[in-house]
Amino acid sequence: MAMQPKRVKYRKQQRGNRKGFAKGGSDVSFGEYGLQALTRGWVTAVQLEAARVAITRHMKRRGKVWIRCFPDKPYTKKPAETRQGKGKGAPEGWVAVIKPGRVMFELEGVPESLARAALVLAAAKLPVHTRFVSRNVM
Repeated sequence: MAMQPKRVKYRKQQRGNRKGFAKGGSDVSFGEYGLQALTRGWVTAVQLEAARVAITRHMKRRGKVWIRCFPDKPYTKKPAETRQGKGKGAPEGWVAVIKPGRVMFELEGVPESLARAALVLAAAKLPVHTRFVSRNVM
């Protein structure tokens, strides 16, 4: 089951604004190594889960993984072959709004080479450009 909020005040949200840089969560706080976003975009719950699975499989369940972003924004979609009008579409899934500078994943308890390889695999699952960061380099 992909990540999603337990409950929300409103079923549908406006698209919002993606400009600017990450307000918080831009440094490695919990682990030793992190995956930092360099571009902006919406990352779906399914993409986050795919990245998490890639990391944990590569690390062979050693070490610890933190997911530093949460998909709390619903996006809607109208059915295929539907004419325009007739209101906003039904909620389709959940996304996390990612801005440049945001650390999306953190790792600890594994060597740097293994962490780097795991995060490269995770980055391939994500629609934003990322870079490898570590706590001591920040």
